[in-house]
Amino acid sequence: MTRILSTIGIAICFVTGTVPAYAALQIQNWTLENGARVLFVENRTIPMLDVSVEFDAGARRDPAGKAGLAAFTNGMLARGVLAVATEPALSEAQVSDAFADTAAQRSGAAGSERAGVSLRTLSSPAERDASLTLLARLLAQPSFPEGILARDKARTIANLKDELTKPEAIADKAFWKALYGNHPYGQQASVESVAAISRADVLEFHRSHYVADRAVIALIGDISRPEADAIAQQLTRRLPHSTAALPAMPDVPPAHAEELRIPHPASQAHILIGAPALQRNDPDYFTLTVGNYILGGGGFVSRLTREVREKRGLSYSIYSYFSPMLQPGPFQIGLQTSKAQADDALKVVRSTLTTFLQDGPSQAELKAAKDNLIGGFALRIDNNRKILDNIAAIGFYQLPLDYLDTWTANIAKVTTADIRAAFARKVALDKLVTVVVGVDQKK
Repeated sequence: MTRILSTIGIAICFVTGTVPAYAALQIQNWTLENGARVLFVENRTIPMLDVSVEFDAGARRDPAGKAGLAAFTNGMLARGVLAVATEPALSEAQVSDAFADTAAQRSGAAGSERAGVSLRTLSSPAERDASLTLLARLLAQPSFPEGILARDKARTIANLKDELTKPEAIADKAFWKALYGNHPYGQQASVESVAAISRADVLEFHRSHYVADRAVIALIGDISRPEADAIAQQLTRRLPHSTAALPAMPDVPPAHAEELRIPHPASQAHILIGAPALQRNDPDYFTLTVGNYILGGGGFVSRLTREVREKRGLSYSIYSYFSPMLQPGPFQIGLQTSKAQADDALKVVRSTLTTFLQDGPSQAELKAAKDNLIGGFALRIDNNRKILDNIAAIGFYQLPLDYLDTWTANIAKVTTADIRAAFARKVALDKLVTVVVGVDQKK
């Protein structure tokens, strides 16, 4: 299954901000009586409203042996709606047509940790009310039709079988399994696990996880605070309340060195290197953001690109990033190279990483990285959709409301010594997993 949302790395800077950005955004935050948390930014520049509703309902909550259930539950929300009181049942096609009639755009996603729905609608009352009413029904009254579930399972199984032939998918699955083992982060949807999912499983997952008191609602657009409060209540009023706490997650297993070489007929070797490293609320986040930009997150100006591509021509592209999660998410280096050059590329990558860990960046590299990260912030919140993503993440990960306000200040104060110390805490050369797909195992 494609990992969505929860594997956005530091190289992309999933949540970023500047001092003027927070002041201008004026994030308002409150909790409804039913326990749902709301984050709202009023923006009257265009007559639109963007809203998302998310839950702790990602893949890490999949039951043992049924990996893929979280994604199925989320994907099935729009497949049909039950009849309730005076509201008629709606088919998949009728749901789609109803959103189209109001020019609304609905989407849904389930990642490793969170899952939910989002909506972009006109802010005019008639269109807004119609689309939000339908969204509330999707969240609380999905019909989960048996026939469509069977159809979607068949499609997913076909896709999974296809992935078994693709080196990049093989590498990704092997990498996450090697890093996390039997931890929920390491669960992989398979032909067998998807085939085992029943409609009863989907119903139970929805009942247990799509609950009002664990909802995080983010809104930005052409509405007032009282209207935002009314919309948040409307979207969660029909949802049940949780009857028990969600099971605690086990600890992420300690990092350990391992090299996996998986034969494949592809002309290119696909290489992934990394280890569990970073939680979302870790104080090293900003330091690692800057340090990783220098190491491999800065594209053509990064060290890995310079050493592997520019100097030696061993790969067209190479990257590194941290994926911060509720529990330690991975530090990852990735590249593709010709099979004949795979071992040479690995040597250069490891040598470059070793030098970076020992010496850290230069002052010139540090200044260039901070200038780029700070100067480029405006492009990361230049539309409502991007802002919605930011405030949704702030809500889900319970980051400070001034997170955007202080982001550039936190980037600006990073030093070379900070970077060396943070990388020493998070990346151990003798505990990295290496996955190489496309070359024979060493004898």
